[in-house]
Amino acid sequence: MNKIIGLENMNFEGHFHELEASENRMFKIGVDGVEQILTPLDRKVELIAFKDKTLVYVKSAMGYPAIYPLADTSFEGPAEAVLMDLDGTSVYSEPFWMWIIEQTTGRLIGNPKFKLEHEDEPHVSGHSVSEHLQYCIDKYCPDKSVEEARKYYFEITNHELKEIMQGRGHTNAFKPTDGLKDFLMALKDNNIKIGLVTSGLYEKAWPEIVSAFKKLGLGDPKDFYDAIITAGQALRKGQTGTLGELSPKPHPWLYAETARVGLGINPSKRHKVIGIEDSAAGVLSIRLAGFSAIGIAGGNIEASGVTPFLHSKYGNLMDSLPLILGEK
Repeated sequence: MNKIIGLENMNFEGHFHELEASENRMFKIGVDGVEQILTPLDRKVELIAFKDKTLVYVKSAMGYPAIYPLADTSFEGPAEAVLMDLDGTSVYSEPFWMWIIEQTTGRLIGNPKFKLEHEDEPHVSGHSVSEHLQYCIDKYCPDKSVEEARKYYFEITNHELKEIMQGRGHTNAFKPTDGLKDFLMALKDNNIKIGLVTSGLYEKAWPEIVSAFKKLGLGDPKDFYDAIITAGQALRKGQTGTLGELSPKPHPWLYAETARVGLGINPSKRHKVIGIEDSAAGVLSIRLAGFSAIGIAGGNIEASGVTPFLHSKYGNLMDSLPLILGEK
C-alpha cells in the first residue's frame, strides 16, 4: 500500500481491506484521482485516498452518512489540553451497557436469555444508542423498528440506573479505570486542561461520572473538569431532545466542540492537544477533529483495525503521562 495522508502508523498489514470502489459507488480507483480505497476490519468507515488528500466516508446505520477530510496530525508535548473518553477510558462500564443492549434485544425478540455474540462487540460500543440498536435489529430482528427498541432501551436503562443509585442491582457497573485519579491529578498539577467527551446521552453518562468521582474522592466533576461534553438529551415523547444520535463518534463534533468551545483551544494550537480513547469510533472522532490520538488497551481498537490512526498506544493511562508531559 502507498503512503496515505493522515495515517500516522504506516503498518497497515492486518488492519485494512482494499476495495475497488466505495460502498456507495461514489468513488472508484483510477477515477477522478482516486488512488486507493481502504476500509478497516470493522468496515465502519472507508478511506478514499488521493495523491494530495484523504477523505473518510463515515457510514450510518441510521441512513445519514458523511464525508470528512483526514488531516495529517502532530503532537508536541507538553500538552495544553487532554481530551478524554468516558466509557472504557475513564470508567469501566462497557459490559453493563452491552448488557442493556442484550436486554433490549431480548425484549424485542421475546427471549430474556438472549446473548450478544463476540463478533457484535465492535458494533455495540463507542457509537450512539440508536446505532447500536439498529445494528442489533438488522442482525437479529429486522421486522422491528429502532423507535420500538429505543422505548425498551430507556425503560430498562432508567430502571437499572435508579437501582444503582439506591445501592441495588448492578452496584459495580461503574468503576474508575486503573490509575485514573493519579493520572487526572498529574494533569492538574501540570496545569493541563482536561475535557471529558462521551457519545453517551447525558442521562446515562452523568451517573457514571458521579459514581466514579465519589469512589475516587474527587468531589464534583463539574468543578474538576474544564469541560464536559455528552451527546445531549434523549428525544422521547413529551420532551425535547438535543442533537446526539446522528452526530456522535466517529463523527468529529463532540471532540471538536470540547476543544474549541469547551476549552477555548484555537485550531492553530491543535498540535498541543491530544485525545485518549479505547474505542475505534472514538479514535476516528479524535482524528477527524484534527487531533492526535492515544489508544488505551481494553477496548475494540485492535479488533476494529484502526490502530494505524494512533499516535501511540499504551496499556493504561499512567503509561501515557511521559508523552503528554513532554518527557519523551
